[in-house]
Amino acid sequence: MSREPIPEGAGSGTRTAAPKPRTSRRGGRPRPFGLRTRLVLAFLLVAAAGCGTTAALTYRAARNAILEQTQDIAVSHFREQAETVQVGLPVDREVLQDAVRRIARQGKPRPWRVFAEYGTLRVSSTTSPTSTVVTPALRRSALGAQHGSFQRVASGGRTWLTVALPVVHTPGEESGGTRHTGLVLYAVMELDVEEANIRALVTAARDGFLPALAVALFPALFAARSVLRPVRDLRRAARNMGEGRLDTRIQVKGRDELADLAHTFNESAAELERSVVELRQAEARARRFASDVSHELRTPLAGMLAVTEVLDEDADGLDPDTAAAVRLISSETGKLAVLVEDLMEISRFDARAAELHTDEVDVAETIRRTLLSRRWTDPAQIVTDLPDGIRARLDPRRFDVVVANLVGNALRHGRPPVTVRLSTAFRADDASTWLVTEVADRGPGIHPEVLPHVFDRFYKADQARTRSAGSGLGLAITLENVRLHGGTVHAVNDPAGGAVFVVEMPLTAGREEDA
Repeated sequence: MSREPIPEGAGSGTRTAAPKPRTSRRGGRPRPFGLRTRLVLAFLLVAAAGCGTTAALTYRAARNAILEQTQDIAVSHFREQAETVQVGLPVDREVLQDAVRRIARQGKPRPWRVFAEYGTLRVSSTTSPTSTVVTPALRRSALGAQHGSFQRVASGGRTWLTVALPVVHTPGEESGGTRHTGLVLYAVMELDVEEANIRALVTAARDGFLPALAVALFPALFAARSVLRPVRDLRRAARNMGEGRLDTRIQVKGRDELADLAHTFNESAAELERSVVELRQAEARARRFASDVSHELRTPLAGMLAVTEVLDEDADGLDPDTAAAVRLISSETGKLAVLVEDLMEISRFDARAAELHTDEVDVAETIRRTLLSRRWTDPAQIVTDLPDGIRARLDPRRFDVVVANLVGNALRHGRPPVTVRLSTAFRADDASTWLVTEVADRGPGIHPEVLPHVFDRFYKADQARTRSAGSGLGLAITLENVRLHGGTVHAVNDPAGGAVFVVEMPLTAGREEDA
């Protein structure tokens, strides 16, 4: 591939080994606040809200019914007793006292405390002439209402029913109408029995709350299980598909929304499987085509190379135009041969037929042999920093291709001198030592938009250029060779200028059978 110049200082360089990529996988462990827990809690919350609302409404209705029943009996009976009071005017204290005590004894649903007020006169059925639970508001209401009034009053932590009735005088049929005598009777009754009944209702509702929740727990668990079963099946199926088992399907049960979801998943999985199969078949055909074409071209290309070598030897004796044409044919035939070999190599990687033949080698000596075999020994072109004593287990032929491709790429697209540096780096995450090989040039660097694509096949930074100096597969083959060793390769821009290719491989690449 070709490079475009970038502004000075763009990008950043690195001299340390990148951390080994890790993949994490979330298992199917129960989560403290997973969907099951939330469903059960929601069900119990609804049950608790329902029980609480029902208990509150029941308590309110029962309380009102109990109090109103007692209140109606008391008011009705007190009114009947008050109508029997025959007191002449002016009011005699002893007569009024006897009437008050008689009414108190006959009180319903239980005895009352009866008080009478006439001006400044105060009479009661108890030792106290007045009651503290008779409010001024009730007194004012009694004076203004012919049929009396009543109140429920809370005092001293207890509830009282107070009833006030004015005593009226009926002169007779001939005169008609009634006349207020100014005498008011008050009945006071403690509602302790009713309050005890109400407290018993509250206690019963409270004691029944937890058993009701316990009973609601069983349908909650059953509902959560019925809802989560298809969800678990969907999760398991999705994990299987993520692992490559595209024939995974979910058993559809019922006709609810979850069944529709399972049916939709099965349809999507079937369509995905069909598409992937078609893509794999197309990819296999493409790989087979490239491999077959490359293989078929090797024999005629070998003959063409032999002919061009002969023509090159005789080119000096030909006229200039013919000699130029012969050299052009020879050059292009050589490029075509390189392209065919690269295509066959990349086809082996695609078919997963590439193998590692590892051996323990002196890495510095291996790099020196690579540079020497390609006549890259000019100090003005190549600068090396290769400390001796670094030994690694790798495939010498494939490592030779990696170094040759990176150095050749730097010489074609960068500026000399090209620096080849060898070092080791310790990784604390897995406590291993890695081999680090860097190839840096002094060129303009690589444009940031191009950096992610430098290892793509046939990628051109300048789309206007139809030809490149190489086959367009050199860096792609480098990437595959490094991956085969279990390593990584990446490109960065040095802040001082130029591009840096960093190859990181474990010192022990593994046995042949593992590769």
